Amino acid sequence: MRPVVTFVALTACLFAFAVAGVLAAPTDDGRDAVAVDADVPDPDAFEAPDDPGVATVDGRDYERLGAAIEAAGPGDTIHLDGRFDERVVVDTANVTIAADGPETAVVDGGGEGDVLAIEAPNVTVEGVWVRNSGWESDGEDAGVFVDGSDATLRSVRLTEVTFGVWVDGADRVTVANATVVGREEVASHVERGNGIHLWNTTDTVVRDSDITRVRDGIYFSWAESVEARDNRMWDLRYGVHYMYSDDNLLADNLAFDNDVGYALMVSSDLAIANNTAIDNRGQSGYGILIKDIEDTTVRGNVLADNAKGLYVSNSVENRIESNLVLENDVGVHATAGSSDQTVVRNSIINNDVQAFTTRREVIAWNDSGAGNYWSDARTIDRTNDGTSEIRHRPAGTVERLVHEQPQAAVFTESPAFAVVRLAESSFPVIESPGIVDHHPLTDPPHENWRRYYADGRDQ
Repeated sequence: MRPVVTFVALTACLFAFAVAGVLAAPTDDGRDAVAVDADVPDPDAFEAPDDPGVATVDGRDYERLGAAIEAAGPGDTIHLDGRFDERVVVDTANVTIAADGPETAVVDGGGEGDVLAIEAPNVTVEGVWVRNSGWESDGEDAGVFVDGSDATLRSVRLTEVTFGVWVDGADRVTVANATVVGREEVASHVERGNGIHLWNTTDTVVRDSDITRVRDGIYFSWAESVEARDNRMWDLRYGVHYMYSDDNLLADNLAFDNDVGYALMVSSDLAIANNTAIDNRGQSGYGILIKDIEDTTVRGNVLADNAKGLYVSNSVENRIESNLVLENDVGVHATAGSSDQTVVRNSIINNDVQAFTTRREVIAWNDSGAGNYWSDARTIDRTNDGTSEIRHRPAGTVERLVHEQPQAAVFTESPAFAVVRLAESSFPVIESPGIVDHHPLTDPPHENWRRYYADGRDQ
């Protein structure tokens, strides 16, 4: 019998033994805690002013904000102090509504409709607390409803709202340093509104904001050329949700303790860079979900301690590069319909299942010069170029068995399963469907990956 055939036969025998012994294997997931360094506000620690409101414009004081807005002209600033119980519409262009900080001025909508509606261009709202919108999640009840382009919301606080900010066909809107807190008493995320809802907008910016207790943190619908950067999102369905939105930048955001960190759907030409998704373990449990996405780059993100770090479905011609995929139940899951993905220079470390695919073919995750770092790969670098001369099969027969028979997961580190993996990695003739890395890296591109562990390990 030829050596390769003999080896395959031996592998098959050991594989059968492993399956038979699965139910007797001990369980020890060995998971180490991953830390979240999230400097976010306590959503229950805010205290609103109770003094009657005073709105000052052009040296005159008004008891009601609506009256001050009617008196203001283009270029005027309306200064707020105290509490205003009213719903207001801003229909004068180039007006600023400002307070010394959210603790000094609050506008309460009484639980009906929009609290503050901006219908004119170039309106600025700064340092104001807006709260208690209507409850209709099927409508547009928002803390701030923006229907005027070139609006700026800066250092605002929005609480007890269904939708925090709704941008409705207005362009060049800026939301910066905002805090959005929905209603905890609406238990289901699906029945809540979105934190920042962007519809049919171009060249809008959302940055440096904290969003919690809503449905989706930042929701994109037919939004283009939008920059969302340095936002923190938690206790949500999706931290960020793209639908029918092209040519957008998502960078340096943090999404944790959600169902899904970042859900990218039915969009193209996205740049997803340097974001962090940690401990997203809801019903779906994805760090980044990519579904029906084209021509998109996912680079430099940290996906740690999620149910699935990265999930790719029915997506084509995307580049997945230089991401850290750490301590997830499943590191990367690619499904049928996804093709022409370039997957290189990622650090895929200590996931229960490093990668998995349902595609019935062999998929190469490398380019001509390099592949990815796999913490469980057997590597040999004779040329000292940082890549191994031995290919690696992160997803093959073992992973498919575990997917089809979940009880087998407790035995994946057994010597028998190790032999199966060795056969698939060492003998190119053994080409069961799955993922192959022809040039695995010998060292992780992310040298500081240990800092994400709660115990602060240094080795």
